[in-house]
Amino acid sequence: RMSFAKAEQLLELAAMTAASHSGLTLDDVKERFACSHRTAQRMFGVLERHFPDITTAIDDEKRKRWRFAGGHLRDLLTLEAEEIAALDLAITEIAHTGSDPEARALRRLSDKVRALVPRTRKARLETDHEALLEAMGVLARPGPRPRIDEAISEIVLEALKACRVLEIDYRSPTAHEPTTRRVAPYGILTGARRYLVALPVADPIGPIRTYRLDAVAAARLCEEGFVRPEDFDLQAWANRAFGVFQNDAEFGEIVWRFTPAAAERARGYVFHPDQKQEDQPDGSLIVRFSASGQLEMAWHLYTWGDKVEVISPPTLKAMIEGHRRSDFASLP
Repeated sequence: RMSFAKAEQLLELAAMTAASHSGLTLDDVKERFACSHRTAQRMFGVLERHFPDITTAIDDEKRKRWRFAGGHLRDLLTLEAEEIAALDLAITEIAHTGSDPEARALRRLSDKVRALVPRTRKARLETDHEALLEAMGVLARPGPRPRIDEAISEIVLEALKACRVLEIDYRSPTAHEPTTRRVAPYGILTGARRYLVALPVADPIGPIRTYRLDAVAAARLCEEGFVRPEDFDLQAWANRAFGVFQNDAEFGEIVWRFTPAAAERARGYVFHPDQKQEDQPDGSLIVRFSASGQLEMAWHLYTWGDKVEVISPPTLKAMIEGHRRSDFASLP
């Protein structure tokens, strides 16, 4: 007999497969459910037994893909208040970063999803949903946010989708007036600020650069197109930095030691996606990763006062010496 947890997992896998146009691979399932290769195989086996209209095919990379075309699956799925609340939380977070066009698109998606809920369930769903939003504090979030022109954001997004060159009037931190630049947009980084990741057209073999979207005074879509390199991975590129700024000359191993008093708090942080943590016999914690952007690291390390020590590199160690305070009342 299948347990309730297993049945829920099976329906989640079915929904994932139905939602994918190209189909799912074993790697997709391993990542989503944090399971082994063998478990992913068993899950697809159960899915095939319970849903006969599952089809499989081998893609160009010799990977097996499962596709699900069963329209009747929607009758087995229910929308939960927690899922709608999570969507609203994502909308709030995205809007807070200044991504208004994307936030509006998600609100339209949220409306469409709600429209699919049977009328008999809507009243209860909406009541639970509003209670969750209040409990999660989604309705209001304090703090500063960058001011970005919506028209500029929409032009940038269009350039990204169409792979067209973008002409921007950009105010660099050292310039008094904007200068016109033509760039091939590769992606957008979001966070406290939004950054356009792009390759300058005038320097096609030079480094990929970042441009603060709130420093773009105007943007124009050019007729000229470009080809984004097939091997370019935005996430992998972003991981070479601690925050946003990248400097190939700075890239290297970063090693921090958090004191025993701060170790437990530091264990709750992901300082970098590729970090390694090492517990020390004295209760301290060593954190290692490879990245550049030492100025952003120094800004963050300042908040830890004298509870963190830079072991490597020497340049970062020198940068924060004299700024490690002992009188902070709390840790980050």
